[in-house]
Amino acid sequence: MVYKVIGIMSGSSLDGLDLAFVQFEETSGKWSFDILEAECLPYAPEWVCKLKDAISLTARDYMLLHTEYGHYIGQQVNDFIRRHQLQYKVALVSSHGHTTFHVPPAMTGQIGDGAAIAAETGLPVVSDLRAVDVALGGQGAPIVPMGERLLWKDNSFFLNLGGIANLSVSGSAYLAFDVCPANRVLNMLSAELGFAYDKGGCVSAGGKLNQPLLNSLNNLDYYRQSYPKSLANDMGTDIVFPMLMATGLPVADLLHTYTRHIALQVARAIEPHLPEPGVTPNLLVTGGGAFNDFLMGCLRNELEPMRVYMEKPDDRIVSFKEAMIMGLLGILRWREDVTVLSSVTGASRDSIGGALWITS
Repeated sequence: MVYKVIGIMSGSSLDGLDLAFVQFEETSGKWSFDILEAECLPYAPEWVCKLKDAISLTARDYMLLHTEYGHYIGQQVNDFIRRHQLQYKVALVSSHGHTTFHVPPAMTGQIGDGAAIAAETGLPVVSDLRAVDVALGGQGAPIVPMGERLLWKDNSFFLNLGGIANLSVSGSAYLAFDVCPANRVLNMLSAELGFAYDKGGCVSAGGKLNQPLLNSLNNLDYYRQSYPKSLANDMGTDIVFPMLMATGLPVADLLHTYTRHIALQVARAIEPHLPEPGVTPNLLVTGGGAFNDFLMGCLRNELEPMRVYMEKPDDRIVSFKEAMIMGLLGILRWREDVTVLSSVTGASRDSIGGALWITS
């Protein structure tokens, strides 16, 4: 069976709205994919402010933003379809939305009203991909492991270096969890120098390691928690970033030290799950951080003693893996197949997540 879907992702780094038009094919339980068109649409400054400040709104204004952002997403989908001449080719839209509140197992919130997207596009829309898992007592995150499991069966580990770094561990019991804040913190530090991000990690590479700060970062409570576990954006914005700025160190040194911290925490997360001697584990790295040469070099240095082979796929997969998998999760929801694994999130059972919106 062939499915053509637009998957949509807005990550915690606030770099923009990712849209991927993907063709998936399922034959006897085996899935393949082809990213036909993909774009990252940078947010205008007003949208960055709206999304960043959403958690401080009143309930009424929050819900108004939820609807407004849904219409915005729908309009971007329509423009994307026109630019790439995809009229009558898209069977489904699957939108993750933008995470605001994340307080599992009580609740999780992703704004971007699916009904508004459906109203704008006239297409079937799947949204609210995490809510059922949280209602079943799960973390609601990460949710990409189902896509990794179906599309890359031969990999040992998967690392996404987005606003938050998260790791998936393949095996008889599939595991995944958030490792640490990543690009969101690096981008906030870069903004102190007037840059949207540290391109290639050039500023980080020129900084110096501050060992006491690195020690303090590594001693944060989250790293002592057992999984399943997941992070809200506020660990990076409300805990880590103020902690860094309070040191008074040059921003280059902060970038250098925090980059080293990310690499070290990823290596520590992988180490307990290494296979038996004789097996060479491989790690597929995606997300914006995969373009940060300094971060990738630090990670390679940490993994080399463990003999973990680090693989960076082609740039489209690096950039749009999460949007693509959101599209796949929408298809699974449409088929009423499992989308979220309880072994990953700690929910009481696997679930079929997502609300389906159809206007006609």
